[in-house]
Amino acid sequence: MQNLKKNLPVFSLLALVFVIGSAFAMVTGRPEVKVSLIGLVTRENKSVSVEKAGTLNPGEILNWTITSQNAGTAPAHNYKAIGEIPTGTAYVANSATAEGNVQIVYSLDDGKTFDAKPMIDQKQPDGSVKKVPAPASMYTQIRYEWNDPLSEGKQFLASYKVRVK
Repeated sequence: MQNLKKNLPVFSLLALVFVIGSAFAMVTGRPEVKVSLIGLVTRENKSVSVEKAGTLNPGEILNWTITSQNAGTAPAHNYKAIGEIPTGTAYVANSATAEGNVQIVYSLDDGKTFDAKPMIDQKQPDGSVKKVPAPASMYTQIRYEWNDPLSEGKQFLASYKVRVK
């Protein structure tokens, strides 16, 4: 009987740690973000999926939509999604949109660096070099950076357009 009384506080402490640990495990879950990309081209006033469109013609506009859905049990913090500008296309200026509190940034170097307003060097008539905004046709990727977490069961939508060269 004496040994049981001595071990009872240790047993109670272990039980408390187990309960707290179990509660912590339930609270901390894991985000599981599933991403899908849908491309549509408008032809004869109809939207046709890129997969069914066949050959794309110069001047056609492709509408890309990125859907990010959190199927996990915890929010995804600092969530970012990247949209590629496919080879043979050019980004349509100011066409990037997204739901929520998001910053949209662009890359000129296949995703090595991103900036809200990418700049390039431009040689001036006097031989000097001046930084100027890069034309949208030089963009290689778009990154959407959400400031709010992607909560469990919720989704973020982002879209942009490119023109076939």
